Amino acid sequence: MRGVIVKNILRWLGRRRVAVLKGGWSRERAISLKTGQAVEQAFRRLGVRFASIDVQGNIEEVLKKKNPHFAFLCLHGTFGEDGQVQNLLDRLKILYNGSGALASSLAMNKASSKALLQEIGVPTPPWVLVSKNWFLENSMQASKEARRLLAKGPVFIKPVDQGSAIGVTQVTRPHQLSQALTTCFSVSDQALVEGFIKGRELTVGILGSNPLPVVEIVPEHSFYDYHSKYAKGGSRHLVPAHLSVRSARLAQKLALKTFRGLGCSAYGRVDIMMRPNGQMMVLEMNTLPGLTKVSLLPDAARASGIPFDELVLRIVAHSVDSIKGFR
Repeated sequence: MRGVIVKNILRWLGRRRVAVLKGGWSRERAISLKTGQAVEQAFRRLGVRFASIDVQGNIEEVLKKKNPHFAFLCLHGTFGEDGQVQNLLDRLKILYNGSGALASSLAMNKASSKALLQEIGVPTPPWVLVSKNWFLENSMQASKEARRLLAKGPVFIKPVDQGSAIGVTQVTRPHQLSQALTTCFSVSDQALVEGFIKGRELTVGILGSNPLPVVEIVPEHSFYDYHSKYAKGGSRHLVPAHLSVRSARLAQKLALKTFRGLGCSAYGRVDIMMRPNGQMMVLEMNTLPGLTKVSLLPDAARASGIPFDELVLRIVAHSVDSIKGFR
């Protein structure tokens, strides 16, 4: 990043009240606090003054009292990535990082986002939706569609509105299906039953309108679960991924199409599976990807020559149109 642009971003931040919103009450609170800590440390190194806000139920009252011009969202999950906090900030006329309320809500809901992706020609694994009410009303049996999908091979049971692999179970046998759905319904009212795609797990970060180098995730367990994501040694990140130029470009193109198709802006991360034959399928869109020490987006940024502090500044700049000299 050119020095003059850094100065413009820092000057913009220096003239405004900045708040870092972290924590919250979702099941991803612990990860949110780590992301918040990393961003706050970057701001301190950069000399940016900020108010640190641990988001609780009285957040609207706190925001009105603090009255920030810009809120750096380090929240994950409910009231973070689902459009609720974005709606609140829009109403209070507070600028923030990342996508707007509508795109955040759409991307957070796995069923809605997958349906839209299918409409715009983005390949995604086969899936069916099962509601908690239907499940309970039918003697805790999975739908015929879910059983039919399982008959074709292993499936993942995923809460439709959670992140960080929370509540996700891999099912390989019919007798496991009901228990997996029960587990899923403990954290969500809807379950996505998604066909398992054998292959390599890739992720592509987006910064502004540009894809970052592709990262390959090599989990130590059978799939990239919560432990693999956040525990030390839970997975290895190959940055950049060991792909042909053609495959890397295809992954980046698919990620950018997903990002734009869902109406996302500023930055994000798209998770992709690549089959042995090279075919790629999008798993999901992350509108507020983690910024912890073991997170994927910072890894991709570093591979592109962008250190963490600069990444934080770029996120701010891409989120705010009024910073002169950046575009």
